[in-house]
Amino acid sequence: MSPQCLIVDQSPMVRRVAARIIRELGYEVIEAKSGLEALDLCRNALPAVVMLDWKTPDVAGAEFIGALRDVADQLGEPMPTILFCTGERSVEQIVTALRAGADEYIMKPFDSDIIESKFAMAGLLEHR
Repeated sequence: MSPQCLIVDQSPMVRRVAARIIRELGYEVIEAKSGLEALDLCRNALPAVVMLDWKTPDVAGAEFIGALRDVADQLGEPMPTILFCTGERSVEQIVTALRAGADEYIMKPFDSDIIESKFAMAGLLEHR
């Protein structure tokens, strides 16, 4: 069974492009268009990886990570690897996200090489 990656982004185009790339890396993909929808999905089963748009309209990135940590604790499961996505080139935002618990970051727009390299940096390609 392939590990799961949850893609959280309000843009259907971003989700579609990311899903295609991540499937090629050997992951089953689940999609959510909002942070609240993503948290609901995680309450049923935690994915191995969450690729999170840092600015979902309903839950800010740091809040999402805190809520996801609570879900993982309640389920008694390890915290998923968090890869946050942003279109902003702000060093402060990257530092804030990493301090909040993100494992890596992906700048938008991205391509398959960028996503594969970030998955490799986060140790997410060993299952292949």
